[in-house]
Amino acid sequence: MTPKQFTSLAYDSVDDFLYGSCPNPVTCKNGMVIGGGIIYPEINFTLPSMVASEETLPKAKEIYQEIITGVLDKALQLHAPGLVVEFETLPQYTEHPEWGIEIFKILRSTMFEYEEKHGLKSVFRMTPNDLREMSRPPIMRSGQYWESMVKIFTECAKEGADFLSIESTGGKEINDEAIVNGDLRTSIFALGCLGARDMKWLWTNISTIAEENGSLPAGDSACGFANTSMVLAEQGFLPKVYAAVMRALAAPRALVAIENGAVGPSKDCAYENVYLKAITGTPIALEGKTAACAHFSPIGNISMAVADTWSNESIQQVKLLSGFAPVVSTEQLIYDCRLLNKAAEKGHAKLMRDLLVESDCYLDPQAYVMKPDVVFEISEEIVKYPDPFHRTLNTARITLDILTRAVENKELTIDEREENWLEMLKDQIEDIPEDEEEFIEEMKDELSGKNYRPEEYGI
Repeated sequence: MTPKQFTSLAYDSVDDFLYGSCPNPVTCKNGMVIGGGIIYPEINFTLPSMVASEETLPKAKEIYQEIITGVLDKALQLHAPGLVVEFETLPQYTEHPEWGIEIFKILRSTMFEYEEKHGLKSVFRMTPNDLREMSRPPIMRSGQYWESMVKIFTECAKEGADFLSIESTGGKEINDEAIVNGDLRTSIFALGCLGARDMKWLWTNISTIAEENGSLPAGDSACGFANTSMVLAEQGFLPKVYAAVMRALAAPRALVAIENGAVGPSKDCAYENVYLKAITGTPIALEGKTAACAHFSPIGNISMAVADTWSNESIQQVKLLSGFAPVVSTEQLIYDCRLLNKAAEKGHAKLMRDLLVESDCYLDPQAYVMKPDVVFEISEEIVKYPDPFHRTLNTARITLDILTRAVENKELTIDEREENWLEMLKDQIEDIPEDEEEFIEEMKDELSGKNYRPEEYGI
């Protein structure tokens, strides 16, 4: 497989940058088209609080059967045009892949049954955990954890998984400390040097597994990087402008997956997907207000503006007044998508998009960097450069410039502390060398003794 190289945006006009459609839609084996004109609900769920072990596996299988039956019944009742189901495994179900495969078969066979008996079209996204960080320092390219991941990817692809995804963790062992310290220089190293190298290796392998076993490589998420920053900023532990820059910084790393075989829809919790869609034209999953069951965010509406599948992130099988939580989320997602699809049918997709954008974009810097025109401005900067390091470094620069401009023009209001951080972050990256190898050597010296193995990233 020859890696792709993106040098321009997939769109001629920001007016065409809309939800539910994209230049490179993905057609599934049952005929569902993601990005072909309809935005679909994507439901994700997990067990209630319980120990995941061999002893509790029979009970877990019963619970997953109850969940998928309830979800599909609700989709039928509400006349959903189609449904995406994501199974994110618990760590134990990836470490013991035979457990995860058993549960996958329960879910997928039930979906096949509903499609055959009732005509309810659905597709399956399989998302094992990235277990590699369980070694300390992480071992990224070999060992028992990687072998377990390969097994669950392979067997689930053979058994009917439509999409393979992951929330990969390459570079996270360095970035965790960096974001706590507001250390943008190290985050650029973690994402643009370590993470990007890992993504190339990882997605070359996942794409091969998918191709050989009848599945599609969908995409990744920088959840452990950008979403961690967002949650910490929400709790007041991190400046919001830092989290906003981290969101944009995740885009060059994410682009590596598409360059090495992924076709979309990329993962729901990857808000950096908006830049991917602008650059590659591939479909994307997103989450926002209807994911409040999993985490809060300041980007609940704007994240829906260009989504191709709309997700709840994840929810436990717990009883609410109306019913079990995954069924409740399914109903909410279906109604969200129904409204957007009706607006598009009536010719008002751009108006709907703009309302979603403007309801959020001026209230938080993390929302501002998701404005379609800002997304295009950042994306155009990304494609100027052929390599992830320069893409990441210059994304940091332009994002800080954009936020500064927005504050000066009074489009975005942030407090004085946040304004000070804009200047501090600019100062942090001022002395990063343009030569990547020089930067790597500097960072290897600075991070000497830290909990990572440079050789696992080929440096």
